[in-house]
Amino acid sequence: MAKPDHVFTCQACGAIWPKWAGKCDACGEWNTLVEETARPVVPGAFSAPVGKKSKALAFVELTSESEPPARLATGISEFDRVCGGGLVPSSAILIGGDPGVGKSTLLLQVAAALATSGRSVAYVTGEEAEAQVQDRARRLKAGDAPVQLAAETDLRKILEGLKALKPDVVVVDSIQTVWADGVEAAPGTVAQVRACAHELVRFAKKSGCVVILVGHVTKDGQIAGPRVVEHLVDAVIYFEGERGMPFRILRAVKNRFGPTDEIGVFEMVDQGLVETPNPSALFLGGAGERPSGAAVFAGVEGSRPVLVEIQALAAPTAYGTPRRAVVGWDSARLAMILAVLETRCGLSFSGRDVYLSVAGGLRITEPAADLAVAAALISALADKPLPKQCVVFGEVALSGEIRAAGRADLRLKEAAKLGFSSALAPPQKKNGASGGVKVRQLAHIADLAAVIGVEAVD
Repeated sequence: MAKPDHVFTCQACGAIWPKWAGKCDACGEWNTLVEETARPVVPGAFSAPVGKKSKALAFVELTSESEPPARLATGISEFDRVCGGGLVPSSAILIGGDPGVGKSTLLLQVAAALATSGRSVAYVTGEEAEAQVQDRARRLKAGDAPVQLAAETDLRKILEGLKALKPDVVVVDSIQTVWADGVEAAPGTVAQVRACAHELVRFAKKSGCVVILVGHVTKDGQIAGPRVVEHLVDAVIYFEGERGMPFRILRAVKNRFGPTDEIGVFEMVDQGLVETPNPSALFLGGAGERPSGAAVFAGVEGSRPVLVEIQALAAPTAYGTPRRAVVGWDSARLAMILAVLETRCGLSFSGRDVYLSVAGGLRITEPAADLAVAAALISALADKPLPKQCVVFGEVALSGEIRAAGRADLRLKEAAKLGFSSALAPPQKKNGASGGVKVRQLAHIADLAAVIGVEAVD
């Protein structure tokens, strides 16, 4: 029998190289190449015996009608919202997040809720002992839930146990701890994670159960292991949260059965994670008059409008190079907004340290936050507060033009519901329902400076 070929796989990005090198040219990391078998064979539960003739591939018409799969409601509405309305049978979900953010706590609560409603649920842990999971369940008031618990890391034993149990939902915590004896690599390596995830996803498709995998993340916040795992699963969900803050954000970045960028908001308390049905009131904090440097952004996360406070501070710098610090927003986009303000409005930030923070630990990614960030920066520089009970949204172009933001009616209705009476927004193509909010349309960034009381310098 010929000796199998070997390749060198980067443990950081999953790139494959024919020979070893000290540095991976794909991601730039050092000492991450590990020798692995080129084509590992995993003895999965559904692998066909050698020499057995397989059945012919069956095709169906694209126009044939089939009923959509019935979803499994967990009873945790924020989790169901992110999943697209519940769990879909025969699907695989990958959940990642920073250590200690509450991934195991959330999934144990989900498993307990499903088991209490009459579903068969299996919870396989490879990081803790059974007694540790049971102790956490009692703390979460879920100790009486009929969840089938097992502490195992051997893929062969896990698949054999699941075949015998035939559960509706399986939670594997975590995929980095599971290992297959047919792969010549240590647990947690790219080859092991890829092979184990492939077999567990195959089990989900063949058996009809829902498989939820927990994944570790790297220092950059990406799920550790090969990106092929994210392609294998049906949904990729990130569980986010800042240390020292009680708020947790569940965000879907991929979902074959629902919308992406949908978020669910939780609050971490002594008894576990508690749902937050109205996150806008949570992120806004107090309802009093806001000081200079504070602007309320009317954003949309998935299908949900969210109002959040953006805070800015422009302090005189003590060094030759001013500092730029950002929390909850893109630092490159902040540099762009500062350049637009300096070029189109003549406002100088070159002698000031600029600090920008999104209150509540939420991370904003949509371009419609540009105008709110610009408003907070101008307000901080001039030490003048924005108009009372006012929300801001809109995208800022390099020319200083303010471009329209999508779903303006949804943003304005949420602002009206929370008691805001006015809005600074770009010109709208359609005059939709504003919910009673008076909209002041701004066409250029200089118009925003004039509203705050700062004259633009040409």
